[in-house]
Amino acid sequence: MKIFPVRGGIHPDYRKELTSEKAIVPMPLPRKLYLPLQQHIGAPAEPVVKSGDMVKKGQLLARAQGAVSASTHAPTSGRIADVAMVTAPHPSGLPQLTIMLEPDGKDEWAELPQPLADPFAASSQEIRERVAAAGIVGLGGATFPSAIKLNLGSQNKLETLLINGAECEPYLTCDDRVMREYAAEVIDGARIMAHALGTAKIVVGIEENKPQAMAAMSQAASAFPNISVVGVPVQYPMGSERHLTQAITGLETPAKKLTAELGVVVHNVGTARAVHHAIRFGRPLLSRVVTVSGGAVTEGKNIDVPLGTMVSDLVAFCGGLKEPPRRIVNGGPMMGQPLPSLEVPVVKGTSGILALTADEVNERDTQPCIRCGSCVTICPCGLVPVEMAAFIRKDNLDGAAKLGVMDCFSCGSCSYVCPSHIPLVHFFNYAKGRLNEAERDKRKLERIKTLAETRTTRLEQQAQAKKAAAAAAAAARKAAAAASENPDNKASV
Repeated sequence: MKIFPVRGGIHPDYRKELTSEKAIVPMPLPRKLYLPLQQHIGAPAEPVVKSGDMVKKGQLLARAQGAVSASTHAPTSGRIADVAMVTAPHPSGLPQLTIMLEPDGKDEWAELPQPLADPFAASSQEIRERVAAAGIVGLGGATFPSAIKLNLGSQNKLETLLINGAECEPYLTCDDRVMREYAAEVIDGARIMAHALGTAKIVVGIEENKPQAMAAMSQAASAFPNISVVGVPVQYPMGSERHLTQAITGLETPAKKLTAELGVVVHNVGTARAVHHAIRFGRPLLSRVVTVSGGAVTEGKNIDVPLGTMVSDLVAFCGGLKEPPRRIVNGGPMMGQPLPSLEVPVVKGTSGILALTADEVNERDTQPCIRCGSCVTICPCGLVPVEMAAFIRKDNLDGAAKLGVMDCFSCGSCSYVCPSHIPLVHFFNYAKGRLNEAERDKRKLERIKTLAETRTTRLEQQAQAKKAAAAAAAAARKAAAAASENPDNKASV
């Protein structure tokens, strides 16, 4: 299959060798699990349990609410200790509502939905409902509820399901290991998703620095002529769904559009495996594979971690820290988020926990921009970071918006190559947050204006109705009075 060139991108020090040969190992159950109700894009789940309740493994703990949401289930059996505010795995360090579960050590399963006898005879709706009930979200980091993406076939004419095995972030090897060790499960999940989407073709895109994963996936896919496993260049951010789509199809996704409008839907390899478990066995999403790495970790590992495990327990399982880390990162070093401490839980979007030393972080003082244009050359979205940053420095957010700052997906390539060490992506994230806030305020004002106009119209209509009723009543009284004063006329009438 022909691979098409992709604009920009960088080649950082990947350091995947720290864990790429470490097979996935199971994480022992900790003494307590902390399950936030917001582990996904959209509305937080609504708890259906309370303190003191006894639950079993796989039992529903919090139900999805609203159009975009995802349910949460018990990773093991035990007692609900509390439903309270706990620090979120987010740079803000703010708390969020969390279900605390104390395992009882029995790991006893709840009654699960009956597996589908033949998933390929089931309707698309039935598969989507099963995936939604299992609480599956995109495990590549975006955490968008997977059932909603599986509905894109009803809205667009789709041709290709693209399984994203690029894993371009440095350090992370969890997807690599999933493909090596569970290739058949990934392929089966991909086939089920393709059936739900109505796509005839499946393409698995894997960066060429993962030859063992490519071999395992090719072997698992060999029995299915509609599945292709292709290698793509080692080029960050190849794992972006827009850029992987362009590399595979040659089609560039327009700004503010979805790849589905080009006939392509992208899902992560971990998501495909989760769909396999949900449809074949009725199992909800209870754990995920996490890479623990970085120079400050005693022993890097790839670990199958029960959701809700504290990062401190995860690090302890890896032998602890051999030196104080300069930064703890949730995800990869390019697009991941710094954590406020180790006392935060692993959630559905946690692909990696990195304990980075000062040398790995390589922090330097920011210098004035020298207008070298490096950020422009490497921007994979074709933007002009230097000009956008200049507008944002002057608080001219409208100017930055006109240059396309909302099309930036915060890959961090510009900050990485900047010789002046300007944190460009921080400027853009700030601007996007402010612009999104302004747009929300604008929509809110428009709704208030619409409601006010509707109320005014309703009050005017009520006033006119009352006036008409009063006039009719007055006319009736006048007619009655006239009739009483002239009985002859009344009689004749």
